[in-house]
Formats: sequence, C-alpha cells, structure tokens
Amino acid sequence: MMKAVLFDFGGVIAAEGFREGMMSIAKKKNLDEQAFFRTAEEIIYKTGYVTGKAKEKVFWETLSKETGVKDDYRRLRIEILRRFVLRPEMLSLVKKLRDQGLVVAILSDQTNWLDEINSKKPFYNRFDYVINSYVLGKSKRDASVFRDAAKIIGIKPHLILFVDDNSHNIKLASEAGLRTIHFTNIENFKSQIEAVGIKI
Repeated sequence: MMKAVLFDFGGVIAAEGFREGMMSIAKKKNLDEQAFFRTAEEIIYKTGYVTGKAKEKVFWETLSKETGVKDDYRRLRIEILRRFVLRPEMLSLVKKLRDQGLVVAILSDQTNWLDEINSKKPFYNRFDYVINSYVLGKSKRDASVFRDAAKIIGIKPHLILFVDDNSHNIKLASEAGLRTIHFTNIENFKSQIEAVGIKI
C-alpha cells in the first residue's frame, strides 16, 4: 500500500505555464514555437536558474542572446506566470488523498516562480511538503533527486507514488524504486491511481 503521493506541479497540479508561455512568446515573435520552447527549456537548466544557481535575469539574458528575442523580461515572464493555472479538480483529489492519511507532496523543477504563484493563489497549504528544484539545488534530470525526496518526506521509495506528465521523469523515478503514473489527463489519472490500490 502506498504511503505517499508525490506530484509534479506544471502539467499536473496546474497547467504547464512554462511551455505554453514560451510558445506564446515565440508565436508573437514569428518564431518556431516548438524550437523556441526547447531552447528555453535547455537554457533554464544550462544556466542553473532552475536549480537556484543563477538569477532570473541571467536566464532571460541568455535566452535573448541565443534566440534574438529582445524584450523587457518583466513583460515576458507574465506570459509564463499567468499560464500556470491551478486545476481545482486536482487540488480536490489531493485533499481526498490527504484525508485518507496519505502524505501528499510536490516535487517540481521550478524556480522562484513557484513561490510567486503561491503568493497570489495559495496552494502550498494543500500539501505536506513542497520540494522545489530552485530551493533543493537539484532537478529531476538528476535521478538521485527521487531518493532525496523520499528522505525529505521520510518514506521509503517503494511506498511512494510519483505523478508527472514528463515521460523521462517517470522513467528515472521508476528506476529509483518509486511507483509511477504518467499523467496525461485527470480522468486517466483517476483510473490509474485506483489501479494501484488508492481509492478516490
């Protein structure tokens, strides 16, 4: 029986604001949307912004240099932050799991943006733990992060269910000994979580 459920944030608990925001910026600049997003994603890791090793301004300056997009980053970041829309049904499911005595936590490759989103529409209080790569100093690209998360919440990996919309993260978590659900939509998630013995 699972003792904890570990959720990704963007793409699971909320809409995927980073991808959608970057694609919106690219569209407005008449750039290839998928290529621009992939470049931005690589830069957020390469600069160390996602693991708290670089400030936000460094990320935007590097993105500008590599893509030619020149704009006030304070305006560009709004395109991203406003797209991280919380999913009420997922938050309701999180509450049901917590009410059953399960530990519920977030494990997210995020930046200082996560605290900013929470300050405007609080959701941290819905979870027992919020583990953010920006604070932890390690992202889900490092497979050891899953063991770290297990230690933080004090539960052995095989008793943790990890939910993420990124198939590579799912693969690494599974290799680390966690049970996993590859999130595609809420209905599919509900059927899959019941398949591992958790009633919702």
